[in-house]
Amino acid sequence: MKKILVIDDEWKIRKLIKDYLVREGYSVAEAGDGQEGIDMFFQDMYDLVILDIMLPKIDGWSVCRKIRSESDVPIIMLTARADESDQLFGFELQTDEYMVKPFNPKLLVAKVKVLLRRDGKVSSNAPVKYRDIVIDTLKREVRLNDEVIELTPKEYDLLYFFLENKGVALSREKILNSVWGWDYFGDSRTVDTHIKRLRRKIGNDYISTVRGFGYKFGE
Repeated sequence: MKKILVIDDEWKIRKLIKDYLVREGYSVAEAGDGQEGIDMFFQDMYDLVILDIMLPKIDGWSVCRKIRSESDVPIIMLTARADESDQLFGFELQTDEYMVKPFNPKLLVAKVKVLLRRDGKVSSNAPVKYRDIVIDTLKREVRLNDEVIELTPKEYDLLYFFLENKGVALSREKILNSVWGWDYFGDSRTVDTHIKRLRRKIGNDYISTVRGFGYKFGE
């Protein structure tokens, strides 16, 4: 049974999320502040974290940083802060999803299912190489010029997909359906945001924009 940690200071929100997730067969633990969330996360093993930003004791940004320093577990940021700058900052901290309150609990459950299904989906054991990039598929580790670069699980899957399709012009919809899944509840802006982050980590020489269509990796 998959275990999910919900970190939110509003007990009604925690109960709502737990009720929906338990009905889907998940085990759910709750934390009411940031410090409790960190303590619980490192005391047990969780498959996914749902995290608020505005938390007592330790805010959600700090909780996310702490978790990311030790784990690549999928993180869904669930918050009342709707500013685009907050969302971009959340992705900079390597969250996998960002949802704004008030939210549709059915949509949240759908996102949880996609993240848990997609996490760790790459199964090939052979290293994948292109120019100065090497992907160790056993370790899910990426090296650029022999230096390990830190990628989120979704950034890893995106880069792997690009290397599998190098030289091919890929539409945003094709990328979204292949990496996030056809049942992903989101739009193509998610692709643009993740590619922007990926370019910052590997450089701008690998991924080119195909105007009005999508992206191409390599030559």
